Amino acid sequence: MGYEDKTPRKLSGTSGIHSLQERSNIAEKIHIYNRKRLLERPKEEEKVMSAKAISEQTGKEFLYKHICTSAAVQNRFRYANRLVVKPDQLIKRRGKLGLVGVNLDLKGVREWLKSRFMKETTVGKAKGVLKNFLIEPFVPHKQEEEFYVCIYATREGDYVLFHHEGGVDVGDVDAKAKKLLIGVDEKISEDSVKKELLTHVPKDKKGALASFVVGLFNLYEDLFFTYLEINPLVVTKDGVYVLDMAAKIDATADYICKAKWGDVEFPPPFGREAYPEEAYIADLDAKSGASLKLTLLNPRGRIWTMVAGGGASVVYSDTICDLGGVNELANYGEYSGAPSEQQTYDYAKTILSLMTREKHPDGKVLIIGGSIANFTNVAATFKGIVRAIRDYQVPLKEHEVTIFVRRGGPNYQEGLRVMGEVGKTTGIPIHVFGTETHMTAIVGMALGHRPIPNQPPVAAHTANFLLNSSGSTSTPVSSRTASFSENRARLEGSPAKKVKTGAPIVKATNLFSKHTKSIVWGMQTRAVQGMLDFDYVCSRDEPSVAAMVYPFTGDHKQKYYWGHKEILIPVYKNMSDAMKKHPDVDVLINFASLRSAFDSTMETMQYPQIHTIAIIAEGIPEAHTRKIIKVADEKGVTIIGPATVGGIKPGCFKIGNTGGMLDNILASKLYRPGSVAYVSRSGGMSNELNNIISRTTDGVFEGVAIGGDRYPGSVFTDHVLRYQDTPGVKMIVVLGEIGGTEEYKICEAIKQGRITKPVVCWCIGTCATMFSSEVQFGHAGACASQASETAVAKNMALKEAGAFVPKSFDELGEIINICDERGQELIYAGMPITEVFKSEIGLGGTLGLLWFQRRLPRYACQFIEMCLMVTADHGPAVSGAHNTIVCARAGKDLISSLTSGLLTIGDRFGGALDAAAKQFSKAFDSSMLPMEFVNKMKKDGKLIMGIGHRVKSINNPDMRVQILKDFVKQHFPSTQLLDYALDVEKITTSKKPNLILNVDGFIGVAFVDLLRTCGGFTRDEADEFVEIGALNGIFVLGRSMGFIGHYLDQKRLKQGLYRHPWDDISYVLPEHMSM
Repeated sequence: MGYEDKTPRKLSGTSGIHSLQERSNIAEKIHIYNRKRLLERPKEEEKVMSAKAISEQTGKEFLYKHICTSAAVQNRFRYANRLVVKPDQLIKRRGKLGLVGVNLDLKGVREWLKSRFMKETTVGKAKGVLKNFLIEPFVPHKQEEEFYVCIYATREGDYVLFHHEGGVDVGDVDAKAKKLLIGVDEKISEDSVKKELLTHVPKDKKGALASFVVGLFNLYEDLFFTYLEINPLVVTKDGVYVLDMAAKIDATADYICKAKWGDVEFPPPFGREAYPEEAYIADLDAKSGASLKLTLLNPRGRIWTMVAGGGASVVYSDTICDLGGVNELANYGEYSGAPSEQQTYDYAKTILSLMTREKHPDGKVLIIGGSIANFTNVAATFKGIVRAIRDYQVPLKEHEVTIFVRRGGPNYQEGLRVMGEVGKTTGIPIHVFGTETHMTAIVGMALGHRPIPNQPPVAAHTANFLLNSSGSTSTPVSSRTASFSENRARLEGSPAKKVKTGAPIVKATNLFSKHTKSIVWGMQTRAVQGMLDFDYVCSRDEPSVAAMVYPFTGDHKQKYYWGHKEILIPVYKNMSDAMKKHPDVDVLINFASLRSAFDSTMETMQYPQIHTIAIIAEGIPEAHTRKIIKVADEKGVTIIGPATVGGIKPGCFKIGNTGGMLDNILASKLYRPGSVAYVSRSGGMSNELNNIISRTTDGVFEGVAIGGDRYPGSVFTDHVLRYQDTPGVKMIVVLGEIGGTEEYKICEAIKQGRITKPVVCWCIGTCATMFSSEVQFGHAGACASQASETAVAKNMALKEAGAFVPKSFDELGEIINICDERGQELIYAGMPITEVFKSEIGLGGTLGLLWFQRRLPRYACQFIEMCLMVTADHGPAVSGAHNTIVCARAGKDLISSLTSGLLTIGDRFGGALDAAAKQFSKAFDSSMLPMEFVNKMKKDGKLIMGIGHRVKSINNPDMRVQILKDFVKQHFPSTQLLDYALDVEKITTSKKPNLILNVDGFIGVAFVDLLRTCGGFTRDEADEFVEIGALNGIFVLGRSMGFIGHYLDQKRLKQGLYRHPWDDISYVLPEHMSM
């Protein structure tokens, strides 16, 4: 089909060399790839990060072998006399750096290599040795025959970029190039390529280019590329030439593409050598169900880390760099996913071996850190580390190594104990801390920035609260049954949820409740038992797990514990049977492996009763995840994951292993809801957030870990906007990270007023900008491809947008407060008191923070202050002022006198704000005409609250109302309810002049307009504030100022006991006395 010689080659300088001996010699000198390592690669399924860069040689081999196009793709090497030579080590802009030798003969190639081969070169901040080179035939061509083409993946599909002017001076292609988006599951066509991309291409080249681009895109899809750039792409009369290529493939698709890929070598970024120890750990990782990662940054450094968890490993690296340790940081790595004792031993001895090879004049530190684990057995992993420490105790002492440990999670108390014991028995200084210590505090201790406390860790909580203190074995709630399957008949009789045809798909705002029922896919007995234990301590009436699906056995029942009793949960072979027999289930927790998670999730979405799916597996190919996302959006299903531990709603529901064991559930107060909601990428860090939030606020309302992949099923804003629309959430916490741009959507939502609740946000990965070469962190999505994706840039943007951004993760807990004075600074709804004064929000703004838990617009703050001013006083004769005066003259103190006055406030005096707001809102919302409203109130014999005044009338207007009306009409976005009330006033004043809209009524209706239209509240939230009496609070606060004034007047005037005139008191005497 159009070109010759597609056989893939090791392009190691062999082409165009005149003799076999010369070819052999040059191939040996220019040893492009480590063939020994290639042969030693493990054959087992490897858990790898997606979007890994491949060499130019590998990319071209894939293209020449697998592309299908009618264009004549040229790959002729047999008769090339003129050559091109260039390093093939993931170096960008080689031409501009003088790293491409062009139009050389064989002798010229040798001369060019002499000054570069095995020489150290600086590229940007990275220094590295040039040792892998690519030699290709030189293609004579004209400048106008050079083109640029690039394909890259995004969440919504794949973009094809094309520019009719390629080459080294192509410039800003993002701004110049034509773009064509091919949506997920959509097909590309030559017609669309010609129409959208090739508008400036000469006619004689359009056909070949269109065919090539289509073939290239199909190759990109078939071989699971995530990025593919060719610049320049040369088109001559002889055909199409691929001169320079840069590419990334989705390494998680290895099990799909193995036959086409073969054994792919992923070269390290330029400036970082590939060490045998890294290969050893990668081999351990491939053979393990856990996750083991190691990257050596500076083998001579004095700061070494052994961190549990992908997110936690980034946080520790950030903190080390923040405290000035970037040049001494020796490694980046992580162990997670419940590795065994032996696997942890192998990992630990590798670290200890590396760090004890060269002495450092200041000694060395080893930070064994981690967040609070969800399911990893800390005791088992620590026993592996302890074995390694014992084996290396002599070199550790010789190199003056000090070890700092901080960890939490299942059995962590035992793990800390054995770690402390090995320090005592070996004489190695080991400082051990648990969950009572902030996660990164040990970094400051290790680097000398904070003192090392002497006291032992605080005793940890246990789960003994589960036990019935009376000694009875009965369950606390009488409705709990011994067998969940006994309720099947009732459950089968309940109707399944139905989706209205033609209705717009809207995802649920409330994902979980105390009645949520789920199906668990996979035989995850430990996770299910953990869910049931959580349900029990939260006093749920029934278990949250209705059934399990496991296709590798027949239908049966599995035994679990519900408190002290045994129950049976049905296990089905087929998903359809489980759905049919449990129609009240609306959540699926998918523990399927990375190979089967896609199919099982797609099958689940066929059932309309399911509105939430959690996908636990890590390593699902990105193309599959994007297909899941597309179907989920079409069906209104919320996806949590992939690569997640799940989420938790305290007191209601938890997904799988989220939240860890019961001692952590208790310690982090996850058995009852708080008012802070969070969303994180990392599962381990989500449990750390549970700990931080529980220690600094009233607790967690809901928390979700969306997963570490580049394209999580749901994104930050999906959950942040849910929390914004949930009345019980008062503060939102977001733990973002390097890579992607989703955090910028939060910035826009804050700026646009869509998010008005306090948002505390921190993006981890700030250390990445300090490294000289690119580091792939623990999560697949944790890698910045451009400056805007760095954690530093995103933190800055969030702060500028109005989010509360700490200086570091170390300070995250200090800023997560709800008007909590326990921190270093008083906090009002997340805003430090210093910021309250700096922003000049005034008393109205402060009231907005404290009453409504959000920052209100400037006009709203001014309106609140005006309401306080006009309600402050109405003379000494009104009920409240009179009571205050009487009490003051009776010799009572300020508080007693003020209370006496406040107690008169009600429907007849002052309390009409709430009542007026409710009456007018109900009439307006029910579309009742003003005249209908007046007639109905008259018929029912009820007063219209907020209408009428004893002194003021239509002819003698109340200037307070007029001042407020002028302001509201000028500044409020909408005044629908006020306009309605004014129409009512026209009717009532036509009957009697003093039946005006009084100041109480005006404030009541205007405040409803403010709550509904300022953009800071949902309709439900606005109605809730009216219902709970917030508007009367305005009158109470304002009038308190006046009452205090009257009290002070009486005290200053030294007034005596008050006696009211008899003739002003109406009373009824007995009939015989009145005659």
